[in-house]
Amino acid sequence: MQRDGIGLCLSGGGYRAMLFHTGVLWRLNELGYLPRLSLISSVSSGAIAAGTLAHAWPELEFDRGVAGNLTELVVRPLRALARVNVDVWATLRGLLKPGRSVGEEVATSLRRRLYGDRLLRDLPATPRFVFTATNLQNGALWRFSRERMGDTKVGGVLEPAIPLANAVAASSAFPPFLSPARLRVREWDIPGDGDSERPRKVVLSDGGVYDNLGLEPVTERCATVLVSDGGMRMEELVKVPADWPRHLLRAMDVVDNQVRSLRTGQLRESYRDGEFGGAYWGTYTDIGEFGLDDTLPAPARRTLRLAEVPTRLHRMPDPMQQRLVNWGYAACDAGMRRWVVPGAASPSAFPYPESGVG
Repeated sequence: MQRDGIGLCLSGGGYRAMLFHTGVLWRLNELGYLPRLSLISSVSSGAIAAGTLAHAWPELEFDRGVAGNLTELVVRPLRALARVNVDVWATLRGLLKPGRSVGEEVATSLRRRLYGDRLLRDLPATPRFVFTATNLQNGALWRFSRERMGDTKVGGVLEPAIPLANAVAASSAFPPFLSPARLRVREWDIPGDGDSERPRKVVLSDGGVYDNLGLEPVTERCATVLVSDGGMRMEELVKVPADWPRHLLRAMDVVDNQVRSLRTGQLRESYRDGEFGGAYWGTYTDIGEFGLDDTLPAPARRTLRLAEVPTRLHRMPDPMQQRLVNWGYAACDAGMRRWVVPGAASPSAFPYPESGVG
């Protein structure tokens, strides 16, 4: 398949990543790049941000490529969600209600606060929104989109009548507490490549279990790859826990860190080799590395503290929200002006000038 168009990847990382990506969408909108995107691939809390953009898309009022009402329809709802303890309440309700899973409780919260009854098949055709999860039954990347849902091994379903909230909740089913999300499939329309049995119920987990950057849907199709990484690096420990639960979690962190490092390294190599155009920026990025003399003030010693905000869907104070939005805005601006639109004017201020990045 010949690659064409511009793709955007939004990683997972709890409210930290969701708000960082909110700033990214804010700056991409100012640059006139939102309607130029052909595909948006998202994972976990990145899927929450992308789902909010997808839900708002029909109502966005674009003038010369810039949506004047993005703040009202995308930024404000995401910031309102970040004032709610979704993970705690969903876990408690899922444990206390017979016949209800934690994933269903997360979907209920997202439906009530963000997406209403919007279905996947009601999403816009362009840009194409892809929400990724992990199929725990066969280890494949499960994709939700307007056109289909499924994976390469087991097959798929065309024009799925699945609520957007359920797709995003499955993508956000962070283990162990928010995972798994179960999806009932009555009929399969597309055959798979393997010999996997077609189950009546698919068991899904966070898309970050497979790939926390959501790269595959974009790198398969797009010539320009924009990656916004709100993930957290593995903490270095001197004393490793010896009890089984914490030891297992530590081992999972090592696996995740290795996969993330490999994928990021391959992406950077692809940029250098000219396989893709585009840019990468993340919460751990040192803005000075972009080599611009007119970036917004974002000292690494301060942005590093933002990068290490815990990965939770847990209530976040407004000042911290504003700093994360500002940091995503500044990092995206630097990456875009350095590698994609070098002639663009630099912004005069942060979205929330009074907060800076801390």
